[in-house]
Amino acid sequence: MTRRELLTLAATGPFLARRAFAAKAAPSAPVSIAKLATYTNNDEIVSTISTMFDQIGGLGRLVKNKTVTVKLNLTGSPSARFQGRPLGSTHYTHPKTAAAFVHLLDKAGAKRIRLVEGCFGTNAPMEEFLLDSGWNIRSLQSLSSVLEFENTNVAGKQKTYQRFKVPSGGLVFPAYDLNRAYEQTDVMVSMAKLKDHATCGVTLSMKNMFGITPISIYGDDAGKDEPNEDPKTGRVSVCHEGKRGPAASAPQELDPKSSRHPGYRMPRITAELASARPIDISFIDGVETMAGGEGPWISKLRYVKPGGLTLGTNPVCTDAVATSVMGYDPKAPRGKAPFEDCDNTLWLAEQLGVGTCDPARIEVVGVPVKDAVFKFRA
Repeated sequence: MTRRELLTLAATGPFLARRAFAAKAAPSAPVSIAKLATYTNNDEIVSTISTMFDQIGGLGRLVKNKTVTVKLNLTGSPSARFQGRPLGSTHYTHPKTAAAFVHLLDKAGAKRIRLVEGCFGTNAPMEEFLLDSGWNIRSLQSLSSVLEFENTNVAGKQKTYQRFKVPSGGLVFPAYDLNRAYEQTDVMVSMAKLKDHATCGVTLSMKNMFGITPISIYGDDAGKDEPNEDPKTGRVSVCHEGKRGPAASAPQELDPKSSRHPGYRMPRITAELASARPIDISFIDGVETMAGGEGPWISKLRYVKPGGLTLGTNPVCTDAVATSVMGYDPKAPRGKAPFEDCDNTLWLAEQLGVGTCDPARIEVVGVPVKDAVFKFRA
């Protein structure tokens, strides 16, 4: 902690007291764990996920006659593969789990299903990105007549952006300008992979939502004053490193003199996004994945097969259980695995009142955590 940060901390006593109260009052919700060894059997995937929803109260009560937006996890370029393996077996949402979700949502009576992602470095239609990633679009479309796709890197079909305020006032940004697809929804779903992360420790349902920030505004080549609707880059300069601000049309940083370290910034941005655009359903795929990082651009990766799924209606609770499944302590402080070089995103989200990361306060149904553990630090 720098002297500046220490002085700031001393001056925010009442603010931290409110945060402590929010943490004590942070909600809890049941989390389901299931075992699934492979993606081979489509019927088994559908049946397993359906049972998991039944264990936490049923899917119909959540989505019937509602617009459901599903944020996929398609991080990085489709050309970046690990050991030549299929993208869905390492760091992407698997096409078969996405198909199972579309089928179940349609069967449960959702009136509109929209698959979304901030597709890496492009404003092209999401369907094109999925085709490049090896997905069968026609097969997906055959599962529901109310299925849509949206690349939320830009305003796209929505033409304008919607501002989402961070209820607490924010940690890095007070609000975010996002594609209106995130406003025009009743139920927000985050479909994540069970993975380590270089600057957040773990990347689960909350970190997956970082991809909702449009690169037209938060990208390295974002417009200076207005969004750049033809962006080509990622979000490193604006979000990870804070070397420049987002387009001036969007809210700027609260404290431009705060730490520029990605391990300080990214956990806070992730936590406040989970507060500003709440997640209603969190799904984490750990059937097959990678350990050691979030994508092929990270060194010392390992292909692993934890063989399980995690599902819940509170993102902090669900991520906390998934973190435990990975063999980590979800309440671990900075400096302890998996948060050796970053702050604990789960704890920060708890301070914002999003949910609890205390395993003692979270009911686990289905497979017990002890029977699902797959240690990512073997």
